[in-house]
Amino acid sequence: MIQGLPQHLYLLCYTVDKGKFQLDNLQGRGQLLRAGALTELARDGLLDATGGKVIRKSGRTPDDSFLASVWSDLPDNRPKSWLQFVHNKAHTAEKPVRDQLAAAGEVTVTRNKVLGLVPSDRVTVTQPENVRALQERVRGTVLDRTDPASIPLEDLALAVLTVELEVTCVWSRADLRTHKQALKALAARYDETIPGLRKALRDSYLASRAVGGGWSA
Repeated sequence: MIQGLPQHLYLLCYTVDKGKFQLDNLQGRGQLLRAGALTELARDGLLDATGGKVIRKSGRTPDDSFLASVWSDLPDNRPKSWLQFVHNKAHTAEKPVRDQLAAAGEVTVTRNKVLGLVPSDRVTVTQPENVRALQERVRGTVLDRTDPASIPLEDLALAVLTVELEVTCVWSRADLRTHKQALKALAARYDETIPGLRKALRDSYLASRAVGGGWSA
């Protein structure tokens, strides 16, 4: 399976049992992918999040084209709020990540027309068993009662960010209720590492949901 937080977050939104990306798991996915990219940039020392704001740090441009584009959006003169860098270009995040996955053979993209008129892309995962395994790995961060401090940032981010978007093929509503305290502990650990980003993602998601935005294929 292709590596990278944005790509993994894209695939996590796939409902394996139904063989499709359900609409309720697509709303806000552009923001989710950008939050994943920002997490990777923080991990690699290419941004600073001191004080809950973000500023770009100097360094080698990421090889991944999507990461590079997100990195180039960040301010390099003074720290700014996370929200605009999660929200404003969310509508442009889906296609480059999807195309990366298609090039790697992880998904296929079929062009259809809704009602024979409106063009629409149907995206299908080629190895659903790998997606199921990834979803179980993410759930394991809570179900295995692992100490949040010992969880790698990548797995921590996959768990925390999908909770903020209420991705139902990873976390059911019952999960969110039953494991509320454990999920809070994961979120607190994430916030210690990258302060402000999780809240910005949640705020962006709620804003998109209120107006019905953030849908994609």
